[in-house]
Amino acid sequence: MYEIVFKQKGRRAVARLPESVHGRVMRAIDSLAENPRPTGCRRLRGRKDWRVRVGDYRIIYGIDDDRRIVEILSAAHRREIHR
Repeated sequence: MYEIVFKQKGRRAVARLPESVHGRVMRAIDSLAENPRPTGCRRLRGRKDWRVRVGDYRIIYGIDDDRRIVEILSAAHRREIHR
């Protein structure tokens, strides 16, 4: 089991999500504790971070296998996530 840790920017990003999506994103984040590399996740080019899709929204996170930590970096709509 991995521990979920939010960076400050990640916590703010999740808090700003619309209510209609917030619950689904939080369930996806919680599921990363069981499996940090679920089906459909992608490693970001040029970075050691990962991305998982939740509908039109994306969650960017890092994985530290040695300390068993998943660090939530950001979450936003797909058109805004990489800006």
